[in-house]
Amino acid sequence: MNATSEKLVIGVDLGGTHMAAGLIDGRLRVLSAVEQKTVKSSQKALLESIAAAARKLLERAPAPVAAAGFGIPSMIDQLHGRAVMSVNIPLAGVDFVDYMKDELGLPVFIDNDANVAALAELRAGAAQRASQALMITVGTGIGGGIIINGEIYRGATGSAAELGHIVIDVNGPPCQGACPNNGCFETMASGTALARYARELAASQPDSALGRALAAGKAPDGALLSKLARQGDGLSLQVMEKIGFYIGAGVTSLVNVFNPEVFVLGGGIMEAGDMIMKPAIKYLRERGLAPNRDIVKVVRAMFGPEAGMIGAACLALDNINASRH
Repeated sequence: MNATSEKLVIGVDLGGTHMAAGLIDGRLRVLSAVEQKTVKSSQKALLESIAAAARKLLERAPAPVAAAGFGIPSMIDQLHGRAVMSVNIPLAGVDFVDYMKDELGLPVFIDNDANVAALAELRAGAAQRASQALMITVGTGIGGGIIINGEIYRGATGSAAELGHIVIDVNGPPCQGACPNNGCFETMASGTALARYARELAASQPDSALGRALAAGKAPDGALLSKLARQGDGLSLQVMEKIGFYIGAGVTSLVNVFNPEVFVLGGGIMEAGDMIMKPAIKYLRERGLAPNRDIVKVVRAMFGPEAGMIGAACLALDNINASRH
């Protein structure tokens, strides 16, 4: 085993609904993991819960841990290590790096959660060897990562690639959380949007399989709708195809702007596979501009739900390696 593979780091992926933290080695193997719901009662409670999860992994580590990386769904000020604002969680104006350094006694590195997911796919996943690539992570909201010339593009202060907040429909529903816009990509195509569409259709057809499931108290999430659609429920399939349509609209706009070689679709919603992928790709091939629409390869994330956690570990490994050269 070489020196790089012997290093242990903590990678934390903080999402709008769930948090996953892993003890990860230099070969990107997950040695131990902690998963829990994201605490949203207050900023203080959220920060404490993140630090507690990381400490659990420190206690389990068979050797010293070199650093911790965090992917958080926030606008990031990389220069000062701050989470400036967040749409779906209570983090704003907090010196995140300093806080976690004090709590963990480790070097700490942060980035946007979708950036670190893109980093994982670039290092060892679906965007490996790509020079120009894009990624979106579809969950509670939609995050984005941009790869230009083989590197993550972060913008002037580190807060670039809020791809979920391109506007798809200026007359659409208000965006969620702290975003002041209407009809954002994530408002039209995220897990939150899927739940909204499901409730609307179930109310119109309460005797459908979807209507009965929601009446019984089941959550209108991707797992339920995927299951019902595969069992032949047309209403659930209609919701999935609608999400795919709007993902296609957002992807097409981004492909027209960036002309990537690869577009990676990640996040929990993409576990639905072709029910979303097919309408999204159909939209792109029909409405994208040539030659961009024809050359781009649209693929699912290789790491799936672990992409953010592994990418946060990549962030930590990259930084500790750079500091030693």
